Amino acid sequence: MSSTAQPSTIRELRASGWVSRPVKEEMRLNAVARISAGEPLFEGVLGYEDTVMPLLENAILAGHDVIFLGERGQAKTRMIRSLTNLLDEWMPIVAGSEINDDPYSPVSKHARDLVAEHGDDTPIEWVHRDTRFGEKLATPDTSIADLIGEVDPIKVAEGRYLSDELTLHYGLVPRTNRGIFAINELPDLSERIQVGLLNVLEERDVQVRGYKIRLPLDVLLVASANPEDYTNRGRIITPLKDRFGSQIRTHYPLDTDTEVQIIRQEARPPSVGDVKVAVPSYMERVVATFSQLARSSSQVNQRSGVSVRLSVSNYEVMAANALRRGLRLGERYVVPRVCDLDAFASASGGKIEIEALEDGREGQVLRDLVKSAVLTVYREVVRPELAGAVLTAFEEGATVSTGEDVPSATQAALAEQIPAFKPVLDQLLEGDTSAAAVAAGVEFVLEGLHLSKRLNKDASSASGGTYRAR
Repeated sequence: MSSTAQPSTIRELRASGWVSRPVKEEMRLNAVARISAGEPLFEGVLGYEDTVMPLLENAILAGHDVIFLGERGQAKTRMIRSLTNLLDEWMPIVAGSEINDDPYSPVSKHARDLVAEHGDDTPIEWVHRDTRFGEKLATPDTSIADLIGEVDPIKVAEGRYLSDELTLHYGLVPRTNRGIFAINELPDLSERIQVGLLNVLEERDVQVRGYKIRLPLDVLLVASANPEDYTNRGRIITPLKDRFGSQIRTHYPLDTDTEVQIIRQEARPPSVGDVKVAVPSYMERVVATFSQLARSSSQVNQRSGVSVRLSVSNYEVMAANALRRGLRLGERYVVPRVCDLDAFASASGGKIEIEALEDGREGQVLRDLVKSAVLTVYREVVRPELAGAVLTAFEEGATVSTGEDVPSATQAALAEQIPAFKPVLDQLLEGDTSAAAVAAGVEFVLEGLHLSKRLNKDASSASGGTYRAR
């Protein structure tokens, strides 16, 4: 129903032909429409098309409550919050209801009394689907009052009896009646509080303290958890796990191309005034490959995971370092170079847990991952025969210095001095012939030859070095 010309009483609502449906049935019908039209359930969730999405579609069609299991940075929260797109845009409730009472079947005392008094003239309000979502981060101090409800002392002080249902202050779960309620990091919820959710999932009602009331709720319950939380920080009690209809395992991007797509979607590279930062595709692949290699490294704690946020942060900090370098050199168009990858250390430190036997090895592990990422991408994008021609020029005595203090124009001039660079750069630059792009391409090729053990490199203190023949 559109937001215009909405009925304002129950009588008008009946005349409009509006039909009340349980929230799971409502989501099922909307999901069927999207699936039939070939549309994705969610926008902006990449890499799950053939793995997670079919399972989630099954769960929604089956009307199941869902728990997502996966390490950090696997879009669990994004998917949960996007579920609201499967709700109808507008929904009627009894006017003034705290728990979204259905005008045709009210459950709270306020709504029942109002309907009993006014009948079909009972006023109704319309709520948008975004307000039909409730979320709670599970913490050890979360209480039953937070989730289910508690006696409101203010209402008691106003003169109501404790036995009066109107003295209740409803918790988060009842307030998302006829909507979606999400609990993030469910194992962090203490076990005695998890017991309070059993009725919500099975009997679909809540009971508050000693009141003789039952609130039959219409709620889709969704939760997220890290699999390691079962043993490290807490556990999900067995009866509660049993009541979730579907358990869906998420994962990190399975290939570099998907990781690059996520970076392009999520990253926000810095920009200052008229200074532009352009990141070539091969440097994007270096960022994505770094994360992919970290997820398979024996020196990285895989139980804690390597979040996709690592790729986004590394991309942003690489672009920021290039911007800073350009500002110092007075350049208005900047392209990240290999020397800018040293900035990964600050962005990666809090997102990767290094398992090193010696103190101080963390930095070396990160540097080794950067080198491996550059070498991997170099081998993917540079044809060996083209690089061989560049190598010949160094065997004839050429030397090249690079680093943050070398202007783009100076480094780009090497492409003119060593003609063998031209066919390699034509392959890398994708039409960008600026001095900054050429300089970045030259440095990438030189570093690739060095990591391939075909050039020597004398490291300098300016995040660069001098390349020469072996």
